[in-house]
Amino acid sequence: MGSVDKVAFIDALRNRTKQLSLRTIRLFQQLPKTEEARIIGRQLLRASTSVGANYRAVCRARSKAEYYAKLCICVEEADETLFWLELLMESGIVSEEKLKPLHKEFEEVVSILATARKSASAH
Repeated sequence: MGSVDKVAFIDALRNRTKQLSLRTIRLFQQLPKTEEARIIGRQLLRASTSVGANYRAVCRARSKAEYYAKLCICVEEADETLFWLELLMESGIVSEEKLKPLHKEFEEVVSILATARKSASAH
């Protein structure tokens, strides 16, 4: 991958993780006003927004060690986001049909970030 392509990819992923945070915020705002929905929703909101925030930190890492550590956090938070989305679906709080696109998007982000982490650990 050339340096121009790499910069474009990084910018696209930074924007993608931010847009996912915004989608999750909108989802949170639409959750039922039940106690369990609010508890799971807060966890989802925290994890999903952490992905975007930590990916920005990855892009500003001052060392290879910091880059790798922040990337690991991104993978963990994105995977945790999947867990909370699955709980919302499997508990029946939100329909699978409504959450499927967001779940798929986070699965793709987990895959991308995990691949980047694997590549970073090889260097």
